[in-house]
Amino acid sequence: MILITCVDNNMGMLFNHRRQSQDRTLRERILKSASGKIFWMNHYSKKQFKDSENYINNSQNYNIDENFLSKAACNDICFVEDCSVAAFEQKIKKIILYKWNRDYPADFYFDIPLSEHGWKLISSEDFVGSSHDKITEEIYVK
Repeated sequence: MILITCVDNNMGMLFNHRRQSQDRTLRERILKSASGKIFWMNHYSKKQFKDSENYINNSQNYNIDENFLSKAACNDICFVEDCSVAAFEQKIKKIILYKWNRDYPADFYFDIPLSEHGWKLISSEDFVGSSHDKITEEIYVK
């Protein structure tokens, strides 16, 4: 699977069961990258895409399921905000991290130690978001 998630400078993802931040430009970028591919997320993440809800609800490529990490196939894209992913690492062939480039309060963290587990950074690109001056997209493969 191809895993997509958003993290702060300390790999934090959530604070008090809430996402640290969100960005309209980033959502558009994620949906564009998923175009024509099978895309998975849970109900929590679906709320973030409410502006695109009609599109998501009418597309056969978008799947909303609480067990999406278990159900996703090899080339499927999974958007993760509030789930531990370490148990699924063997299924992951690519990790796309979107970094907020900020320090946010966090109590839930991305739980795959990238360099320690042999993940290699193959691409890094900065772009301007709708609510962030700089968001960094990092792509990792084994």
